[in-house]
Amino acid sequence: MSITIGTPLQSSAFKVLLLGSGELGKEVVISLQRLGVEVHAADRYADAPAMQVAHFHYCLDMTDPSALKKLIDNIQPHLIVPEIEAIATEVLLEVEQAQLATVIPSAKAVNLTMHREGIRLLAAEELGLATSAYRFADSLESFRAACDDIGYPNFVKPVMSSSGKGQSQVKSFAEVDAAWQHAQTAGRVQGCKVIVEAKIDFDFEITLLTVRAKNPETGAIETHFCDPIGHRQDGGDYVESWQPQAMTAIALAEAQRIADKVTTALGGCGVFGVELFVKGDQVWFSEVSPRPHDTGLVTLASQYQSEFELHARAILGLPVNTARHSTAASAVIYAGVDGTNLAFADLQLALQDPRTDLRLFAKPEGFQKRRMGVVTARAENTDQARQLAAQAAALVSVKAPSA
Repeated sequence: MSITIGTPLQSSAFKVLLLGSGELGKEVVISLQRLGVEVHAADRYADAPAMQVAHFHYCLDMTDPSALKKLIDNIQPHLIVPEIEAIATEVLLEVEQAQLATVIPSAKAVNLTMHREGIRLLAAEELGLATSAYRFADSLESFRAACDDIGYPNFVKPVMSSSGKGQSQVKSFAEVDAAWQHAQTAGRVQGCKVIVEAKIDFDFEITLLTVRAKNPETGAIETHFCDPIGHRQDGGDYVESWQPQAMTAIALAEAQRIADKVTTALGGCGVFGVELFVKGDQVWFSEVSPRPHDTGLVTLASQYQSEFELHARAILGLPVNTARHSTAASAVIYAGVDGTNLAFADLQLALQDPRTDLRLFAKPEGFQKRRMGVVTARAENTDQARQLAAQAAALVSVKAPSA
């Protein structure tokens, strides 16, 4: 089975349209560029990270069906690769049905995972996987009832959000109304339905990066797993991650079974970030993203092929290798300030240990808790790697322009 890629900016070009141009998309673009792919990057704001390394870039409201359809018609890409949830997925379903382009990993996967409701119903009710108890609510009245039904503490998430946006923990009925208001205003799409989840007594949470890729010889889609990634979150947003996360052989086998079942149901090829709760040998499904995962930034330091290289290879039909060569960790660099035209100092301090590395995302605007970069570190064990990454990240200073 021969894989052919043309030359960018010429008539033979193999074109990929990236919908969403954040820091994860930037790494995917770099991996695609290395393989000779012509990349078109789109987002709702100018100068997004992936735009800065793509051949072409576009600003538009990707939730506007007519604007998105026009963009696709103009570019005529071979592949459409969504990087965020806020997309008019009905357009992608139409494009796939008309065979105008291949949606990665599939239009069904993008449509279902865009909303937590769709993926939770698939996992819990269609596939019969273990999850936390949950209820959905679309009004303050139904939300109050759902919180009382689930009990306290519980976790509230807009059905359409990511990176912790709009999420909160509700410890008592007195916090219910504030949690509803936060979910309605801080999610990626305002005024949407929410999911109320019961708290699970788990030991740790993992991301199991699951890669569906075609066997170049047979054409059959095969499932590959990276070593489990442990991570720590603050308000639903990842702060640090490490690989591997130690777990029992029974739990790992169950995690892989769950991940395989979910990703097979979603279909297509590419990297899926499957999030799972683990307690001893027990495993519960939490969420899945049909794309590289933020906690997977650690694979830049730990694996022969990072999650971004794996995604690029898988969607192009090329062989993949999920092997890990190092124990590593990642730690987020926050802006710590609000503003534009930010500067990053003391990088030499963060990189003085040869086991550390960093990525600055080059976002055009910073906020107090906005991720602006990440430090990775290798060490003999995960505790040492986490400590080294955190120390290096703390050494980077972010400066706003002087008044």
